[in-house]
Amino acid sequence: MNRMIQVAEELSRTAALLGEEAIDKLCKVKVAVFGLGGAGGYAAETLARSGIGAIDLIDGGKVSLSDINRQTAALHSTVGMLKTEALGARLSDISPEIILRKYPLFLNENSAGAFDFSEYDYIIDAMDDTAAKVLLAEICERLGVKLISSMGTEGRFSPMSFKVCDIFSTSVSPAVRVFRHELRNRGIEKLKVVFSTELSKTSSEISASCAFAPAAAGIIIAAEVVKDLLSEGPKQQES
Repeated sequence: MNRMIQVAEELSRTAALLGEEAIDKLCKVKVAVFGLGGAGGYAAETLARSGIGAIDLIDGGKVSLSDINRQTAALHSTVGMLKTEALGARLSDISPEIILRKYPLFLNENSAGAFDFSEYDYIIDAMDDTAAKVLLAEICERLGVKLISSMGTEGRFSPMSFKVCDIFSTSVSPAVRVFRHELRNRGIEKLKVVFSTELSKTSSEISASCAFAPAAAGIIIAAEVVKDLLSEGPKQQES
């Protein structure tokens, strides 16, 4: 006989859609989000609203005025705060029971030692730096940790242009071609990504962005994570 699962009212409508067993699964998993800008911030918030039990937030940046047009934790009241602190406070307000760890740093060869990557049920790469993205892909490939990577939203307007596919099926972006090349050089043959089929409109003078594309990419990433987690479940079940 299945045990009774107590679902908080905040998640009652999600449970009505996905089932109470799904909520039970999601509360037992741990996800890491590397990069808390537009896509990463929305992905983290959507996961918190979906009942994920533990999220690690990783970003060395601070909230600026120019972030307000697209980043969920960017408010006039949070300008100057570390993104990990600003987003962490927001997620705790959404889900008081969530377990958060905050790492105000950028991923690189020196900082990678701060993490036990094998403990994560899923990792989200929403970073802009190609070297960091390649490093994270290498680590996840070696450890067998599930990874989904955002291919960026800069210069994109349309939320309908985003697709989920393997990195080696992507097109359009020169930056993605560089990433694909680096992965091939390291023997990585597949990687789930979210990318836009829209041509970038970024100018050379200022980084172009808007509210629509980053939010769409982040929500799609979160949906893929939840879908995959529910199909496989957490690494360690509670006794």
